[in-house]
Formats: sequence, structure tokens, C-alpha cells
Amino acid sequence: MSLLVVGSMAYDSVETPSAKIENALGGSATFFSAAASYFAPVNLVAVVGEDFSFKDIEFLKNKNVDLTGLTTEPGKTFRWSGRYLANMNDRETLETQLNVFEHFNPVLPEKFKDSEYVFLANINPDLQYNVIQQVKNPKFVAMDTMNFWITGFLPDLKKTLSVVDALVINDSEVRLLSGQDNLFKGAQIIQDMGPKILIIKKGEHGSMLIHRDSYFSCPAIPVENLFDPTGAGDTFAGGFMGYLAMTNAINNDNLRRAILMGTIMASFSVEDFSVNRLKDLSKTEIRQRIKALIDLIHVKEDNNWITK
Repeated sequence: MSLLVVGSMAYDSVETPSAKIENALGGSATFFSAAASYFAPVNLVAVVGEDFSFKDIEFLKNKNVDLTGLTTEPGKTFRWSGRYLANMNDRETLETQLNVFEHFNPVLPEKFKDSEYVFLANINPDLQYNVIQQVKNPKFVAMDTMNFWITGFLPDLKKTLSVVDALVINDSEVRLLSGQDNLFKGAQIIQDMGPKILIIKKGEHGSMLIHRDSYFSCPAIPVENLFDPTGAGDTFAGGFMGYLAMTNAINNDNLRRAILMGTIMASFSVEDFSVNRLKDLSKTEIRQRIKALIDLIHVKEDNNWITK
């Protein structure tokens, strides 16, 4: 099944407690596509500047990512720089240069309008809504958002939420958007806004799937060599959406499997800077990590659960 992603391509400069890199390939559409391409063909829509090196994304072409929707505009590519604190969860943004991304107005190539699975990465909710209007008959639409859009663009965000199937969001954003401290009450309020499926990211504590009145929690895979968390959320979304597009089934069991696949792909992403770890994963590596995650969450039934 065809999978569309609309988001950013960027150059990131990242500093962690142990290492540093300048001008590394980044952006939500980049991480998403690198992960999703292991499962389904990807149609990518983004914008870059005249300084962008297309050699950096040759690996995406080789992974069946269609770059017809990638446009080049006069000016510089979106750039972000940040520093991670010792716990590798909290980070400090040092500089954001939107550059050509500031005026990004995604227009889908004609052949992309038949995409059946759609992921709207973290961009202005009005632009997300306009993308949905361009897709002819999507089977499943998921979107990402952040506190900036929640606090400053709430009417536009609610309009977009009303026409999507799923929302990818973190736990603090659930509370901000819903006005509820209780995560589950907050999720119900957001579901009433439109999306019946919520994927709640909880960082090192994993993620939660809320599908109507069904709940599923998945832990993060323990990573001994946590190198760079940048893009982990977009990589998670790529694994999640890629698996759904590959299997072409939207039901409770398959959504749970997709959560596991997103978790697995994100665990690879954080083991190196940029998308380096996602460039040439083997099927064996992915299968081994699937087994590791299943072993992590599996408990055999026992007739003596309750002691006498």
C-alpha cells in the first residue's frame, strides 16, 4: 500500500554528553521515511534550500522512497542545533533557522494524491488540513503535533483533528491539549475531537496505544549505547505507519503490532547520530529485536496467580 509523509528535511547540529556532530541529515520526513521504507514504498513531500546536498539522501532513493514531492527553493535548508543533558531525555535548543521551511506550502504531485496511508509530520495544522484535502481517498490518516501548535493555533489544530484517524502525541501534550491532568480522561477528550486512535509517546518509558476504549502499553527496548535521541519519535512513527501500510489492516491487534514495530525502529535510531543506523539494517537485525521485545513483554500464564 502507498504511504505518504509530509514534513521537514533539515540539517541538525547535535551535542550529547559524549559526542558532537555538525550539519547532520535530519528532519521529520527524513527519519520517518528511513524507517518506513523497510516495510512499504514511501511518497515524500518536503522542501530544502539550495545548500542541500542530494547525495545525503541517495540511500532513500535506493529504499523505494519517491522524492518527486521534494522541492528546492531559493535560500537555505531548515537547520536546528541542540544539546542533550546528561540524562539524554532533556535537551536545550541552541538555534532554529527555519529558512525555506518557514514558507513551506506542500502541494502533492498528482500521483501522490492516491496515497492510501498518510502521515502528517509536525507542521502547521492548517497545512496538515490542506494536505488531507489533496488526498483523494485515504484509508488511514495520522498526524503529529506539538505544544507550539496547541497553545498558539488551537482552532486550526482542532479542525485538523476532526478529519484524522490517529494522533501521535506525548503525555505532556495530552494534558495541555485536553486540559486534564489525568492521562486517560485527557485521551477521551481528545478522541471526542476526532481521532479515535491515540499513540502517546513516553520517551524512555515506552508508548501507549488508545484505540477507542482499548488500551495497550509497550515498553521501550533497553538500549545500552544510547547515542542520540534526535528523531526517535519520527522514526517510531515511520515504523508504525510502515507496518500498517505493509499489512493493510486497521484493527486492534494489528495496531498493537505496529506499535511494537515503531518501538523497534526507534531503538535502532538512537544508537547513532542522524539516520546513520537506519541506512542499512538487515532483516536479521530487525527480527532479532522483534524477538527481544516480545520476550520483554511476554509472561506465561500461571494457574496459581493468586497465592493461597
